[in-house]
Amino acid sequence: MHNNYYFLRKLSVQLETVIKGAVISECFSQTKDELVIRFEIKEKSFLIKASLQSGFCCLFFQDDFNRARKNSVDLFEPLIGLYAEGITQFDNERSFSINLSQNVQLLFKMHGNRANIVLFQDGEAIQLFRNHLTTDADIKLENLNREIDFSFEAFEQHINNLPGLYYTFGKPVWNFLERNGFSEKSDIEKWQAIQDLRAYMKNPMFYIAEVDHKLILTLFPDGTILHKFKEPIPAINEFFLAYSRSAAFIHEKSEALSRLKTKLQNSLSYLVKANQKLKELRDDAHYKQWADLLMANLHLVKPGTEKISLPDFYHEGKTVEIKLKKDLNAQKNAEIFYRKSKNQQIEIQKLTESFHAKQKEVADAQQKIAAVETTVDLKALREVIGNSGIKQKSEKEEPLPYHEVLFNGYKIWIGKNAQHNDTLTLKYSFKEDLWLHAKDVPGSHVVIKYQAGKKFPKDVIERAAQLAAFNSKRKTESLAAVSYTPKKFVRKRKGDPAGAVVVEREEVILVEPKGI
Repeated sequence: MHNNYYFLRKLSVQLETVIKGAVISECFSQTKDELVIRFEIKEKSFLIKASLQSGFCCLFFQDDFNRARKNSVDLFEPLIGLYAEGITQFDNERSFSINLSQNVQLLFKMHGNRANIVLFQDGEAIQLFRNHLTTDADIKLENLNREIDFSFEAFEQHINNLPGLYYTFGKPVWNFLERNGFSEKSDIEKWQAIQDLRAYMKNPMFYIAEVDHKLILTLFPDGTILHKFKEPIPAINEFFLAYSRSAAFIHEKSEALSRLKTKLQNSLSYLVKANQKLKELRDDAHYKQWADLLMANLHLVKPGTEKISLPDFYHEGKTVEIKLKKDLNAQKNAEIFYRKSKNQQIEIQKLTESFHAKQKEVADAQQKIAAVETTVDLKALREVIGNSGIKQKSEKEEPLPYHEVLFNGYKIWIGKNAQHNDTLTLKYSFKEDLWLHAKDVPGSHVVIKYQAGKKFPKDVIERAAQLAAFNSKRKTESLAAVSYTPKKFVRKRKGDPAGAVVVEREEVILVEPKGI
């Protein structure tokens, strides 16, 4: 009810006693939809701050205000030096005007998301604070007073549309009446309830209360009473501050929960994929079986053989067709399969470790979500956020410029776009890393992260090359050429477009493009 007619008419009376005879020394704005007016009263200041945000339209009054040196603009310059002569509260209207010397009026139209402040000279609108509300330029002050017929006869005629008749009540009043059984009352009882409430609002106390989990300023006891005031200015000031704190709490809590739930969902998705991959790897033991079959049938494998069918002693009555490297003998081919099987086991081990680590992350995220959800005030929330390591919104959360793929214990990073390619190569990569790119076509930069004391395995290079080819214009080719080189041989010239680099030394590998 902080913009309700019944509150504003009390507010305007007290405000007039404060500013009458004061001179306006400043009128400026520092943020969108907020106007500050400074009055000088006997060597001290009094300021009106009008916050006209679409989500929260409210007035705030203070004795001092530290104006910023930057991002501050003077507005309504004709006001400067004018004296306040009084205030006009318009009948049954959520608007009042400060009447100034030289026949100037400053209208405060407190209409929620269509609120505005309009400057009048000689009764004509000459400036708007919120310029997009163009129809406010047509407002005539003399037409703002409105009449309501409060007779019993009018009540009876509008018994089925009382909110339309008593439009100044607004939703908070009608909601209060409904919570007190208004619909179940007889017509006479309804009439009496309205008269009693009107009489109360003519000379009310002012309450800050919580109703249906929302903070409100009300002229009658309602919901959970948090504060009680005799005068409107202290009441609206406390409400403004309390609402701002509450809004900050809700916003920060929502942000924290959103980040945590996103992290939780990503972790759960990873667990599903990792579990599926682990099952595939554990079920796929063919490399070791092929090696065993070759070693058991060395005498059957002739030099230069590209493929051979052998009896499968793991599955009775079946045969297995094995592709071979024709330039290697059976034993060397078996060694390759044993190595691939060993790498497969390493991948299973690494993936299992990552799976367990991600399970811990899931449990941690769930615990943090529960802690945030149970906080009830801003101080406690910020303490929970600080202890949980959840980044505040003020901290820049730049997205990683790459997608990560794990293969045989090695991290493979794939640039997301041209700008991210630059960031990946120039900021996230080190000279020992191996850098790959599809040859002579646009595509993602790919980096294999170096592991101290280890050479890059051939199968890891092949996998990274497949990813580089897949994330390039060579994606549809059956065999694609991919360049690779230590990152220290990759540099960027000044003025080159995003993603463009110079490679001073390279090797080329042919691979089949293959995605994640």
